[in-house]
Amino acid sequence: MSYDNVCKYLAEQYPVAFADWLLAVESQQVEVLKTELTLEPIRADAVSFLRIANQILHIEFQTLPYSNQPIPFRMLDYSVRLKRQYRCAVVQVVIFLQETTNEVAFTEEYRDDTTIHRYRVVRLWEQEPAPFLANPTLLPLATLARTEEPQGLLAQVAEQVARIPNREQRQNISGCTEILAGLRFEKDLIRRFLREDMMRGSVIYQDILQQGAFKLIRSQLNWRLGEIEPALLERVRELSPEQLDNLAVALFNFSEVRDLADWLDQQQPRAGEVNLIVRQLKRRLGEVEPVLIERVRRLPIVQLEALAEALLDFSDVADLVDWLEQAQ
Repeated sequence: MSYDNVCKYLAEQYPVAFADWLLAVESQQVEVLKTELTLEPIRADAVSFLRIANQILHIEFQTLPYSNQPIPFRMLDYSVRLKRQYRCAVVQVVIFLQETTNEVAFTEEYRDDTTIHRYRVVRLWEQEPAPFLANPTLLPLATLARTEEPQGLLAQVAEQVARIPNREQRQNISGCTEILAGLRFEKDLIRRFLREDMMRGSVIYQDILQQGAFKLIRSQLNWRLGEIEPALLERVRELSPEQLDNLAVALFNFSEVRDLADWLDQQQPRAGEVNLIVRQLKRRLGEVEPVLIERVRRLPIVQLEALAEALLDFSDVADLVDWLEQAQ
């Protein structure tokens, strides 16, 4: 589970909120740059690039103050590459999530005999929670903000999350809040305040669970079959949670990579059936929330067949929601 990547998800899902917070200006338009920097960049997983008017906001999230390349040098490297590629001003902010006394979290420049490069550092545990509590999309960060009463702060965050009117956004913010709160609070306490059903419905929450299952199975496949070609691994990554569970059992009967390829080929009919049902749902009900489509994709084959029959009686999205609740 990557706390840094949860923050990256938030920054790229809600870039205006992050730009307004970090630049202290109201941003009318923010573009998320999916950039591949010239040459081979010194990559860090939790890096986001946002373009606001004639400048780029480079945000880097850090749970721990350690990295393969020292953070100050990495900021210099990114700054040079961004300026070379986009030819505009670059504002850089490193956000530390978990409290530490390590000097890296208190360093705001790179310095050597010929160069000085400065950037900003934000230590979340020193930030007042009010700005985060005032913006629904920043609520997950509030759990790590400054407070004399951590449990009371968690209760405030949970209350604000529950007030988010859009169901999909509420589920995603709840899932991110649950994950980041884990840096400060015990799991049982978190679940006292945040409803588990909201977290389970969160796209990011489910995505992180999926990533963990994929990494485990990839390790098992490599151990049993040796190096797996990227194209096959990508097919494994696209499997549903149920299919990953099935693969975890089936792989013990594999003796060569061909067995994995054959097993994956056998999964294709299910994918075709899922896509057909999704098209039928949209034709019958109109726009369906992505979180509901994802729940449909995760259904086992028997329930998919049942849904194919049941959807003929649906008149609105609420019928689909009720059916999915009963199918759990």
